Amino acid sequence: MTSEASPGSRCARSGMLRRRTQEEDSAALIDMAPGAGKGDSYGSTANTLEPGGHQAAACRVGSPAKPRIADFVLVWEEDLKPGQQQDNTTRDKTDMHGDWRETFLDNLRAAGLCVDQRDVQDADSAVHYVLLSAPWAVLCYYAEELRLKLPLQESEEQPRIPSRNCPTRPPTGRPACWSGWASPTSCWRTCLTCPRSTTPASSKFLGSDNQDTFFSNTQRHQILFEILAKTPYGLEKKGLFGIDQLLSEGVFSAAFPLHDGPFMTPPEGLQAPGLNQRQVLSQHWARWRKWNKYQPLDHVRRYFGEKVALYFAWLGFYTGWLLPAAAVGTLVFLVGCSMLFSDTPTQELCSSADSFEMCPLCPDCPFWLLSSICALVQAGRLFDHGGTVFFSLFMALWAVLFLEYWKRKSATLAYRWGCSDYEDVEERPRPQFAASAPTMALNPITGEDEPYFPERSRLHRVLAGSVVVVMMVAVVVMFLVSIILYRAIMAILVSKSDNTVLAAWASRIASLTGSVVNLIFILILSKIYVALAHVLTRWEMHRTQTKFEDAFTLKVFIFQFVNFYSSPIYIAFFKGRFVGYPGNYHTLFGIRNEECAAGGCLIELAQELLVIMVGKQIINNVQEILVPKLKGWWQKVRLRSRKRQAGAAVAAGRAPWEADYELLPCEGLFDEYLEMVLQFGFVTIFVAACPLAPLFALLNNWVEIRLDARKFVSESRRPVAERAQDIGIWFHILAGLKHLAVISNAFLLAFSSDFLPRAYYQWSRARDLRGFVNFTLARAPPAFAAAHNRTCRYQAFRDDDGQYSRTYWNLLAIRLAFVIVFEHVVFSIGRVLDLLVPDIPESVEIKVKREYYLAKQALAENEAPQCIVVYSPLWVLLVVACGTLPQCGLMSSAMSAPRIRTNETPGRMQRSART
Repeated sequence: MTSEASPGSRCARSGMLRRRTQEEDSAALIDMAPGAGKGDSYGSTANTLEPGGHQAAACRVGSPAKPRIADFVLVWEEDLKPGQQQDNTTRDKTDMHGDWRETFLDNLRAAGLCVDQRDVQDADSAVHYVLLSAPWAVLCYYAEELRLKLPLQESEEQPRIPSRNCPTRPPTGRPACWSGWASPTSCWRTCLTCPRSTTPASSKFLGSDNQDTFFSNTQRHQILFEILAKTPYGLEKKGLFGIDQLLSEGVFSAAFPLHDGPFMTPPEGLQAPGLNQRQVLSQHWARWRKWNKYQPLDHVRRYFGEKVALYFAWLGFYTGWLLPAAAVGTLVFLVGCSMLFSDTPTQELCSSADSFEMCPLCPDCPFWLLSSICALVQAGRLFDHGGTVFFSLFMALWAVLFLEYWKRKSATLAYRWGCSDYEDVEERPRPQFAASAPTMALNPITGEDEPYFPERSRLHRVLAGSVVVVMMVAVVVMFLVSIILYRAIMAILVSKSDNTVLAAWASRIASLTGSVVNLIFILILSKIYVALAHVLTRWEMHRTQTKFEDAFTLKVFIFQFVNFYSSPIYIAFFKGRFVGYPGNYHTLFGIRNEECAAGGCLIELAQELLVIMVGKQIINNVQEILVPKLKGWWQKVRLRSRKRQAGAAVAAGRAPWEADYELLPCEGLFDEYLEMVLQFGFVTIFVAACPLAPLFALLNNWVEIRLDARKFVSESRRPVAERAQDIGIWFHILAGLKHLAVISNAFLLAFSSDFLPRAYYQWSRARDLRGFVNFTLARAPPAFAAAHNRTCRYQAFRDDDGQYSRTYWNLLAIRLAFVIVFEHVVFSIGRVLDLLVPDIPESVEIKVKREYYLAKQALAENEAPQCIVVYSPLWVLLVVACGTLPQCGLMSSAMSAPRIRTNETPGRMQRSART
């Protein structure tokens, strides 16, 4: 049931905005108070019905529209310990929460919901369950408000179309107020509230004779949540409305829709009759042994909604594309292993003995031999060789193709699930926005008055929030500086150790412990900033849920990007660049600047990536496995002990709402997306330093898919099904990371790798690379040698007086040229691939064009004598001039076209065209 009529469409709206006879109300819709459509709060449900109205009658046993036991559950817990003393503040807060709760429940009853309370009580505490369900008339009314799409009944006076089970024209006897094509499962959409209608319009829909099954569970949940999100419990101008606010204040402990039933398979196994959707998903999706199977995305969408299904579709698609990246990365790593003992410079270094005495790493550190770091240099050679250049180019093009083909996949899914135009046309204002917006304004697309917040005011708030984001980024930078100082101090302390092994590995030990400390800081700051971003995004007053989530996501990702990537970026591009030379070392706060550890910065960067990326994955997976089990166990023990003390049977008497309350609350998809997008950044931005990153990501994602599936199916309460058109702003973030990865890898190969110095040495000195180690070492200035009465070497391209040599400037020019050529080549190839791969598959484009053609033909053939038909691409606007504008006006806007079946034959398509 959708409603997209314009303000002039009295056929679609006036029946709901004026008082009708009692017979018509009881047959079709709930009664609305006069002026409800013009009230202070958009879509408010507080005054739609009086408790004694028709909806209350619908809740009584024996009513023809008797609802099911429960669609939604509210829970709160009460402490009943005798003799417990409470101060005045606590007592007042408890009384206020009780008043809010009673007011909220009364308003739910006034909105037409059936409210049934069940209690589980013992001597010390009580758990109160409020079971909510919506009668038939309430469901019909809010289905029209939410524009739910439902199949229409077939007209008896029209011939049966083989490929369609719905009429091609408005039913006979109805006024010309029909509004065109509907959803993939329906053809014509009839107005539910035509004032001239004498029969309930809901009878024109398929299955409307069975009111218990006409609306799906997810549609019922959406309707109940819409009511809960708008219902006030105090003055709405003070923000006292909605279940989200009550949950945050602790008035209710939980609010959730019920699962379809248990997830455990009955003893008969999969052959048992009547398996519910949850059991099907548990058996065929949320199982570890299904790791090599395709995901049942249509089943996931039917049970959890399009938003959850799109996440799992993207995660599965990304995991599948990681397979070739992991294979090539592993091959490049194996090539590095094969070159480990055949590389000439590495053999020279390891066999140099005492030929190269290196300068001290700190003022009080001793001189050391270059041959002592043989093992580190060999480890660095695993990642730093010619194959790394090829792999960087491969991963840059891989990222381009991955995003291009995901766009095609996303367009196909959006078309199949009927949400291609959701964000532009169908998405309604957020309930929190609707209740808090100061004014109303006309929506130019739907033609309806909607809550409005001035764009200038929103811009001011966004700018103010951006200042807070910049401040938090500055805090991250401060922590990064503290980590740098920690590494420098730790290197000095360890290098002074009497243990020669510790002294030789001082820089590596400082780097490793610094990575661990950095990871701890990252996890702590992440929790703080996410809470702050929630507050800022709510304050910015975004109209729709999609825009709200996009703004929140962008804030958090900017912070998390700096939080997670600041340390790798510092190691890759800044560490060791501003060290100075012996006798003239640069300092930061009196401490000598860090230089790359023995073996180079590339191996240190690979170590940092493995610690942060793999460490974070391990921590997250352990948390997702152990923490839910521990929390669920404690929740079950706590609730069942109360029930046992109350004298109830724990196993046999456990109601569905009690079983679902024992599960953990569903925390949404943001953390899941953030984890995967950060992983995508590690896989692409720094892949030149760690070719094994795609392999670790692939192994993690194989676990992640089934882990998230188990969490949604069996460990978490059921989320409210939400629609979505795509993965939102996450795609644009991925596209930004793709471009950043090209530039990052170009600079990594040019400035952090030995690839270009080796190539320059082969071209200008010796092709067999003999003497390359000596080529990369400079001699300490004479003043420093005289002060210590011995000479030493250090890694740099400098003359004996400490100034940059001619070789340094030649290499700098080569490096900059390599960066420019590399990124231009990759961006050019990526652009060509973008042009060669269309965003929408040809099969989908053909179906959309076919729909447009059928819509034009059907509307032209059904055109009334006084009707004017206006066509626009992919949408058909029907303007009906019925003689008098007040009677009809503008009938419809933004009507979605009917879907064409994939297996529709040409004959069927011709018959459909004729109708």
